[in-house]
Amino acid sequence: MKTIIDLFEESVAKYAEKTFLWEKKKDKFEPLTYLESKQQVYRLSAGLISLGVQPGDKIALLSEGRNDWIIGELGMLYSGAVNVPLSIKLEESNDLLFRLVHSETKYIMVSGGQLKKIRQLTPNLPLIDKVIVFDPQEVYEEKEISLEMVLKMGDEYLENNLDNVVKRSKAVKGNDMANISYTSGTTADPKGIMLSHRNYTANVEQAMSLIKIDPEDSNLIIIPLDHCFGHVAGFYSFMAYGANVATVQTGKTPIESLKNIPMNIKEFKPTVLMSVPALAKNFRKNIESTIQKKGKTTEKLFRHALKTAYEYNKEGYNKGGVSQFHKKILLSIYDKLIFSKIREGLGGRLKFFIGGGALLDIELQRFFYAVGIPMFQGYGLSEATPIISANTVHKHKLGSSGILVSNLDLKICDLEGNALPLGKRGEIVVKGENVMLGYWKNQEATAETIKDGWLYTGDMGYVDSDGFLYVLGRFKSLLISSDGEKYSPEGIEEGIADKTKYIDQILLHNNQDPYTVGLIVPNKEQLKAYVKQTNPNLLWDTREAKEMALLKIQEVIADYKGKGIYAGEYPERWLPASIAILPEAFTEQNQLLNSSMKMVRGKIEQKYKDRLDYLYTPEGKHILNDKNIEAL
Repeated sequence: MKTIIDLFEESVAKYAEKTFLWEKKKDKFEPLTYLESKQQVYRLSAGLISLGVQPGDKIALLSEGRNDWIIGELGMLYSGAVNVPLSIKLEESNDLLFRLVHSETKYIMVSGGQLKKIRQLTPNLPLIDKVIVFDPQEVYEEKEISLEMVLKMGDEYLENNLDNVVKRSKAVKGNDMANISYTSGTTADPKGIMLSHRNYTANVEQAMSLIKIDPEDSNLIIIPLDHCFGHVAGFYSFMAYGANVATVQTGKTPIESLKNIPMNIKEFKPTVLMSVPALAKNFRKNIESTIQKKGKTTEKLFRHALKTAYEYNKEGYNKGGVSQFHKKILLSIYDKLIFSKIREGLGGRLKFFIGGGALLDIELQRFFYAVGIPMFQGYGLSEATPIISANTVHKHKLGSSGILVSNLDLKICDLEGNALPLGKRGEIVVKGENVMLGYWKNQEATAETIKDGWLYTGDMGYVDSDGFLYVLGRFKSLLISSDGEKYSPEGIEEGIADKTKYIDQILLHNNQDPYTVGLIVPNKEQLKAYVKQTNPNLLWDTREAKEMALLKIQEVIADYKGKGIYAGEYPERWLPASIAILPEAFTEQNQLLNSSMKMVRGKIEQKYKDRLDYLYTPEGKHILNDKNIEAL
């Protein structure tokens, strides 16, 4: 069975002098070839061995994306160790502490920017032997050592022990663990997903069956490296093709790092980008605000160009046709005038995005398809390392999650686990070499998720007659009416929040109840602006102002019912008949969003149980109730 080590060695043998990694530390991106990367990996692996790292030891990695991250993981794997990649978004000490204790981590690799978090926890981590710090520090605390020192130790070790390093890497087998990748803990404690070397190399092969990358292609990794999507789609697939990858320049603060993304895209000019819906929405907002600044004429032209492109492209696979020929000519003019300028703003070389994470709104897909940088939605989950399906340049249907990767079996099952016929909706269940080994120290959860080699994803979907997979949301988070009918709420929630500036987040709830209700996080600033615009003399702190704001939210929901402007988009029984306004947003900090920015439904429903119960009372059903006023 092929290991990640085999994959890397093969690429180094084929592409030794080509650039593999790019990094911008000062004023420009500097290259590192495949051969130079291998030399660094050997130095680090030797340093780890001389530090005392044993095969099977767990080494946590907490850092922003950078060369040290990728070389750090490879160095660990060469030494026979297991990487426990951690999200830099983990601020809560108990979140980090749980993962470090539960994984039995013995060593930690950490960037200077994240070191403070580790220092706070070290007294509670008796198992920790050494903390390897990527960036030079004025003072090193007990157990801390610089990466530079570890590399020096590696150089000394290699002088007489190169054979030991090679021997250690060759002893690693395909079924050996490569990562323990933690879930976001949507219901209880986070689960540690055990991913083997073969899980990764199998998924790279599967990804290559759909997405074709040239050795000259380059990817600027803007998604977190701690997730296996960042691994497989971010750098291991590019490594397999002999292509090159760069990481976003790390800022002094998280906000500064975010601001570096558009700047780095323009400088680095990637040909491919990985994206998640939150990033895609930001890109679109930036594009539209740039167009608006150019004046009314340009904006009007842009809107007409988009409309024409939408009509011509349809869902991608069915675009064009003889009757649309005039639009094709018109679009070539629009492309020169407008769309090509937009692409220049994204570096000018971008061929397509690969979309992962949550469901990507079809309107967003149509937008990027129109401007000439298609965003090909895929589907996967960490337990499948992660890629299961994807749309591709040659075969795509906007709105779908694409076709299956090679060497993967898929079936759609009902609640009892029985396979359903083509076109029927049910739980997505898959089987292949990319399916995880199981959950670390959690046999019960493993047994519930993997049965006879089949991975029960917990996601709801169906396959159409052309073999395209459609993902409809979480199978277990369905709305269930009093008569037993079921519906996935995620499409409605995202659709409503995306179409209005007055609602930031919405969660729908119906658990065999008489009607559906909604928990709404309002955009207070936009509501304040609306009240001021409607009645400039009305102060926000008055009840009258709050009631005006609440009625505006009610109006937004009413737009989807009866003769409203969006009527018919969703079945009315799944739209909220009563709503509770919440005083705070769902965030990662309050653990009501997970690291993929998805709502943690169980925790939200538990936290706001009283408000949900209240919505089924006569006074709760009236939007102008005291609880809603108070929340504003």
